[in-house]
Amino acid sequence: MKTPAELFSLKAKVAGVIGGTGVLCGEMAEGLARAGATVALVGRDAVKAQARLEAITQGGGRAEFFPCDTTSKAGLQQLLADVLKKFGRVDILVNGAGVNSPTPFLDIPEEEIDRILTVNLKGLMLACQIFGKQLVGQKSGSIINLGSASGLTPLSRVFTYSASKAAVHNLSKNLAREWATAGVRVNILVPGFFPAEQNRKVLNPERVAQIMGKTPMKRFGEPQELVGATLLLASDAGSFITGAEIVVDGGFDAASI
Repeated sequence: MKTPAELFSLKAKVAGVIGGTGVLCGEMAEGLARAGATVALVGRDAVKAQARLEAITQGGGRAEFFPCDTTSKAGLQQLLADVLKKFGRVDILVNGAGVNSPTPFLDIPEEEIDRILTVNLKGLMLACQIFGKQLVGQKSGSIINLGSASGLTPLSRVFTYSASKAAVHNLSKNLAREWATAGVRVNILVPGFFPAEQNRKVLNPERVAQIMGKTPMKRFGEPQELVGATLLLASDAGSFITGAEIVVDGGFDAASI
């Protein structure tokens, strides 16, 4: 029987982290590296990527930056080819690219709807399709899609974002069922409220008060608090977990009045 350390070890595994130049997925990427995984850090911002790469390597991990437009099927196909060429394999995919906007519903312009749905849903679907084919072919792998509290219950003010995340939850469960016998697990990691780039415009004092009023722990999450759930879903410790929504939210979803 494996020890707990062996169960959570990602030694010899390769993880692609889409959105890894951001605050939350960047911290998740560092956690994967600390557990032994080689990390393909995927994003558009080379400056942010360099800072994250330095943090990973200083911690003894191995990582490389792969610039990619993850809303492009051709771009994602090239990404997979580049990762396989560089590292020889891929075992884990984290899908965490996302954008948000607080525009009132009746004022949402068509281009904003297109932008949010393209990044949050289309890009994720394409990544699941392209990397999923590789994982199904090798009969092993774990896909971790970043959901949202708004994917469980709609949140006011973020209409398109909520719709996109609800679709992510639905798609992830569907894929979990589809690929269960192929050795590929698909789960949804559901952060509660973690101040990050995509939600700062939404977090005015009134909104913060509303969130704290429904969060039993009375605080925001810290990015490193997503690492434990990430390692559970990525490693052999979660070998019988698929189609699950792993909620890390300080009790937000558990609270009513």
